[in-house]
Amino acid sequence: MNPIADRVQALAASATLAMSQKSAELKAQGIDVINLSVGEPDFHTPDHIKQAAKQAIDDNFSFYSPVPGYASLRQAVSGKLRRENGLDYAPDQIVVGNGAKHELCNAIMAIVNPGDEVIIPTPAWVSYVQMVNLAGGKSVLVPATIEQNFKITPAQLEEAITPQTRLVVICSPSNPSGAIYSRDELRGLAQVLQRHQQVMIIADEIYEHINYVGRHESIAQFDEVRDRVVIVNGVSKAYAMTGWRIGYIAAPLWLAKAVTKLQGQYTSGVSTIAQKAAEAAYNGSQDCVEQMRQAFMRRRDLIVSLLQQIPGLRLNVPEGAFYVFPDVSAFLGTRFGDQVIDTDSDLALYLLDEAHVATVAGSAFSCPGYLRLSYATSDENLTEAARRISEALGKLQR
Repeated sequence: MNPIADRVQALAASATLAMSQKSAELKAQGIDVINLSVGEPDFHTPDHIKQAAKQAIDDNFSFYSPVPGYASLRQAVSGKLRRENGLDYAPDQIVVGNGAKHELCNAIMAIVNPGDEVIIPTPAWVSYVQMVNLAGGKSVLVPATIEQNFKITPAQLEEAITPQTRLVVICSPSNPSGAIYSRDELRGLAQVLQRHQQVMIIADEIYEHINYVGRHESIAQFDEVRDRVVIVNGVSKAYAMTGWRIGYIAAPLWLAKAVTKLQGQYTSGVSTIAQKAAEAAYNGSQDCVEQMRQAFMRRRDLIVSLLQQIPGLRLNVPEGAFYVFPDVSAFLGTRFGDQVIDTDSDLALYLLDEAHVATVAGSAFSCPGYLRLSYATSDENLTEAARRISEALGKLQR
């Protein structure tokens, strides 16, 4: 008898974390691996944020916090949403958790019943489908190809909605594609959802500040759907605070209360020191955010220019986040000696073994035939990684 519960056995392991682990193991063996699989900034947390954490320790913020987070942090988030996004969320509509991933899962668990359908545009972040599985829901995948810049259309959304649809997940800027929905594109989706009042909307906006095309647009700005939108965001990407584990939802009050109830039973309030650091991030100077955005944009331009020179790779120019998502289907069905490259996973492993460059297969993002490469690393690493990839791909034969 296997004593592990079915719900856990049914979950797939995170492909991004698995590839990062494999590259770490090779590095431990002394192999020079360039890791383009990891989804985190390579910058250090800004000093004024670290100082706030040190001050919080000295000020003895060492006791349990309220389950949804300190009122002062939720007020800082409320102010950020009003100031940067023109959105009015009261502090009691905000719940702080252990990263955006935690709050996203909390929201799905609080919304989705067994058998409910959840529309997920693909390519999609690896954990969406698994979280829906955990809730007993059914993922309805709606593909958006490179030809449409990895963004679904209102017609596709309308076609996917059924009486069983309970939720749609929209990630903009997108992991893994870097796609960003414009205001007009979001309005088109909102107009469809206006006709389907039973459908909730999760707006995953964790890459909000890594945007190369202008002002961030949220679907929550549209009155016709605002009372059904759950914004998911946090400090990990914008402030280089992945390890601090602070994320939040901004949601209708009834859902915020439900998530607080859920969170109160299995995690309670999150790290008090990290909360005070996040408060400083939102209330302090935003110059650090802009400096990192500019660095990512320069790296985006560098890696795109390098990859565009590799015959067989097909890619668009990502508008945000820090990933490129090239179409590698031209290399499927090739071989290297006795090794056959049938799938994108085969290709990712081949590049790790032969080029010592870690990437993630597009199939992990429900989009086979692609690879995700993170450019959250140095210019030198990007240049060398592109050289190695080009050389390794050039060795493949039909």
